[in-house]
Amino acid sequence: MKILDTTIAPGETKTIFLAIAKLHTGTPIDIPVVVSRALEDGPCLLLTGGIHGDEVNGVEIVRQIITNGYHKPTKGTVICIPVVNMFGFLNQARDFPDGRDLNRMFPGFKKGSLASRFAYHIIEIIAPCVEYCIDFHTGGASRFNYSQIRIDAQEPETLELAKIFGTKFILDSQNRDKSFRKTMSTLGKKVLLFEGGKTLNLDRIVTQLGIEGTLKVMQHLGMRNFEEELEESYTPKKQVLVRKSSWVRAPESGMWRSFRHIGSYVKKGEPIGSVSDPYGAMEQIVKAPFEGFIICNNHAPLVNEGDAISHITKEIELQEKTIQASTTIDQEDEEEEEEILSEEK
Repeated sequence: MKILDTTIAPGETKTIFLAIAKLHTGTPIDIPVVVSRALEDGPCLLLTGGIHGDEVNGVEIVRQIITNGYHKPTKGTVICIPVVNMFGFLNQARDFPDGRDLNRMFPGFKKGSLASRFAYHIIEIIAPCVEYCIDFHTGGASRFNYSQIRIDAQEPETLELAKIFGTKFILDSQNRDKSFRKTMSTLGKKVLLFEGGKTLNLDRIVTQLGIEGTLKVMQHLGMRNFEEELEESYTPKKQVLVRKSSWVRAPESGMWRSFRHIGSYVKKGEPIGSVSDPYGAMEQIVKAPFEGFIICNNHAPLVNEGDAISHITKEIELQEKTIQASTTIDQEDEEEEEEILSEEK
């Protein structure tokens, strides 16, 4: 295997640096890429975190996988890029300095904007080596996502891998144009997008679920036996296939407090939180407009009228062990999430 003129021989682990851009001071921005190749040939798995620079929990998942030596397979190759968007990570910001969302710039252009150039190099240099990918994300801003896998469930192997990963919720979300997942899928790669936690926050449970899910996928692909490490791993009794979901929005501006934890099931008309003014004159109870699971809660203490406060499933399917049906999440809901991020930015 050869990446950036660096040869990785069987049994070797090397760190390669993608030197794509510089700071205003002339200091180079090097993106470390850790490549671990087994003695025996096998699948190549890419693990990426920090495509959005403020989604640090994904960075932590990949970091711990490297720290514990889990990235070293006995068969095949694992490529780890803990921080893809180094600029955003340094600035604790979602976007690139040019104001662009890297996850809307793929496959990129060699002479495009800064974000576009980064996207181009990832696809041109790393993607050709890869067969499978797990891309780690969190909820945007103060919105905390219950751990979930987002996939194109029309791909049987991808759906099977999502089930193996083992999150309680699997969302069949449509691939967004110019996203990393859409570009990799177009190239024939099998991609799992993990969502869990919120920006600028490290959550122990989310981190552990992300690590365990990765080890399960590696073991399923025959890359390494992790039976001992997974002996006490989390396994949901049922997995929830989300057909449709929708945001509940703040009816008034004010102080927001949630009554229900994410992952809990609520019935139509059940109170899920309240919005009040800071003076004690007004408090409005927010009720669930339909029944379903809460898969995301806004942790912001202050909200404006119309802000997204809870994301609730509308159509779901529960199955024991084997999952056969595909699921879809409204394109409208994903577009709303993009709108929310733009508004909060």
